[in-house]
Amino acid sequence: LPIFQVDAFTDRPFSGNPAAVCLVEDGDLNDDVQQKIAAEMNLSETAYIRKLSSNDDFSTGSRFGLRWFTPTKEIDLCGHATLASAAALFYIMDNPSPQLTFLTRSGELFAKRQGDYISLDLPENVPEPQDREAYSRLLRAIVGTTPVQEVRYCSSVGGDLLVRLADDTTRSTLESLSPDVGAMMAAHTEGKLRGVAVTVKGSPSNGCVNDNGVKYDFISRFFSPWYGVAEDPVCGSAHTVLASYWAKELGKTDFYVRQCSPRGGDLKVWLRGDGRVEVAGKATVVLNGKIKI
Repeated sequence: LPIFQVDAFTDRPFSGNPAAVCLVEDGDLNDDVQQKIAAEMNLSETAYIRKLSSNDDFSTGSRFGLRWFTPTKEIDLCGHATLASAAALFYIMDNPSPQLTFLTRSGELFAKRQGDYISLDLPENVPEPQDREAYSRLLRAIVGTTPVQEVRYCSSVGGDLLVRLADDTTRSTLESLSPDVGAMMAAHTEGKLRGVAVTVKGSPSNGCVNDNGVKYDFISRFFSPWYGVAEDPVCGSAHTVLASYWAKELGKTDFYVRQCSPRGGDLKVWLRGDGRVEVAGKATVVLNGKIKI
């Protein structure tokens, strides 16, 4: 079975967010085998690109099925593994299509070339205000005593909690957070959370700039132990929630942002206004091989 590893949201190997990508002939691979491969790869997500009919071709087609598995379960949406899947088709299979359509559990998703970037067309996910006290144990497990400004929740991506830290929080403070994963799991056992996005408003004064001094509009980290991923290095789908929130807070719809995990990655995000979000990033292929099943 052809399998690739792609680092998404970066143009440098060993950074960004790695995803495994498998090419699946129509009808091949039952769910159990797909889950076992994902556990074997032990990355935050493994993606399976599936031909929709026996006449399709990975090198020339533009419509495919797509599924995502963490090491422990199948999920409804994964942005970085979708970007990695598009990169595998564009860069390894030399697929010339300007746009790819993926049929998924979250509906049709689109990936298109934009110069050196690949842009994903994803559904916007709007987070709703929450009572911070209801999540006090969970917040302590993640941010300790770091001041929290606001908490919001979005159910439509499997359950994402957005935690905005106070605006004077520095980038280094966010990067130094060391959540207690066991305490996180104990604080929430109801099965309503996919993960927690901890975010800070960008400013040159709090260190939210890239290596060239360009300001990030916001920065974040994403923790998902309930799905077998202590920290997702760069989570594209979480930015469908973050962009919806920050658009209202910042009064703008296009963002240059960074996810500040140890691997880290930069994204460009556009809130289109039609219920869709475009999330763009670069990708680099680091492994090309076959897996025996």
